[in-house]
Amino acid sequence: MQNRFLNAIVLIAACALSTGASAHIGIEHSAKMGFLTGFLHPVTGLDHLAAMVAVGLWSALAARRAGPELLWGPLGFASLLLAGALMGLQGMALPAVEPMIAASLLVLGLLVVARQRLPGVAAAALVGAFAIFHGIAHGTELAGANSAWQTLTGMLGATAVLHAAGLALGWALRGAHVWLPRVAGAAVAVFGTALLVQMT
Repeated sequence: MQNRFLNAIVLIAACALSTGASAHIGIEHSAKMGFLTGFLHPVTGLDHLAAMVAVGLWSALAARRAGPELLWGPLGFASLLLAGALMGLQGMALPAVEPMIAASLLVLGLLVVARQRLPGVAAAALVGAFAIFHGIAHGTELAGANSAWQTLTGMLGATAVLHAAGLALGWALRGAHVWLPRVAGAAVAVFGTALLVQMT
């Protein structure tokens, strides 16, 4: 069952590579860019907001118990988000950045719906692979900006807050009716699907 689920996720990501439009709302360069601008961007950008909360939500729902197991997904996402942003700041590029951001919403939503449990390293690697594309989008936008590092620091701070919010929500929903978290996951998956459809 787990292998079939992982195969489905890989297939979805592969399909996303063949599409090409914009799911990401960019950051406009201005003299006022800085920590606050960076902090607000993931909170006000619905694609990033949904992805980051979903990572925490899934991590809490899929965990066997409280403890370090809860943090694999959030730490994997935040770490590789930073790695992707650094790549973007250096002018590095990856293909299909926008479709992969949209695909991340679809996959994360399905993970929440299924409460699919993965080994810690596998969970971190899966969400981290998508986080690289989120990071690349940010880093490319910030390349050449004088306040790039302050803005990026704000983004990472907001990422941590959104992961924590997702973890808290997921933990609160663990004892709720099973359909409540599934509705939340389905909403994220539908949002990702809608973005992918717009890109075709």
